[in-house]
Amino acid sequence: MRTPPTVLTVAGSDSGGGAGIQADLKTMLALGVHGMSVLTAVTAQNSLGVQDTWPLPAEAVRAQFRSVVDDIGVRAVKTGMLASTELVRTVAALLAETEAPAVVDPVGISKHGNALLAASARAAVCGELLPRATVATPNLDEVAWLTGVRVRTEEELPAAAEAVLACGPRWVLVKGGHLAGDQDAVDLLTDGTERHWLRAPRLANRHTHGTGCTLASAIAAGLALGHTVPEAVTAAKEYVTGAIAGGFALGEGIGPVDHGWRWRT
Repeated sequence: MRTPPTVLTVAGSDSGGGAGIQADLKTMLALGVHGMSVLTAVTAQNSLGVQDTWPLPAEAVRAQFRSVVDDIGVRAVKTGMLASTELVRTVAALLAETEAPAVVDPVGISKHGNALLAASARAAVCGELLPRATVATPNLDEVAWLTGVRVRTEEELPAAAEAVLACGPRWVLVKGGHLAGDQDAVDLLTDGTERHWLRAPRLANRHTHGTGCTLASAIAAGLALGHTVPEAVTAAKEYVTGAIAGGFALGEGIGPVDHGWRWRT
């Protein structure tokens, strides 16, 4: 029996199951890799928002990471909600000790507008975490939070990408899904030399909880399977577009994307 490639998610828990560790592991299963997890924070969260968060101690995060990596090994790492400056620095140091490619989703604000990372952590994200990233996957709000660059049009995406690349990741995927208008959902992937524009139809479905977590996890899965960064990102964009199309109502607010959409199509 073939052992699938291993991917480790370092992120917070979403008790509603639409984002965070739960979304990451569902994505990894759907894409044929073995998902493992390092829990950084617990949230009380549902379709209406995040009611409360409890970050874990740095020693608990470090122990989980070392336990998995030292015994099982890992082919790719994905990071999500890190909650505090101390945890950002802890995870950055752990990534520095790991040769596997890392996809860093610099989660700062939830889809409902709830803060998921202390404002004081910005310098640590840019100066310590992003330099360890093979791919960084900020949305437009996160670009503004990290760099001060605000994007209003597609033509401004390259400047945003350059600003994030200045923090040190090898590649950056600037997600343009929050751009106004009815045009396609367009993202820009670049390493400062190559540019890859990724487009998909903008779907009229409000149930999009977990898109960022899902996309970053899908990229990590692709890297673990041996794909190049452009190949992994292109495949991840296709997967998350299908997941958004299949997003379903859950509770009274914003429902999740459908991680198992290919099984139900």
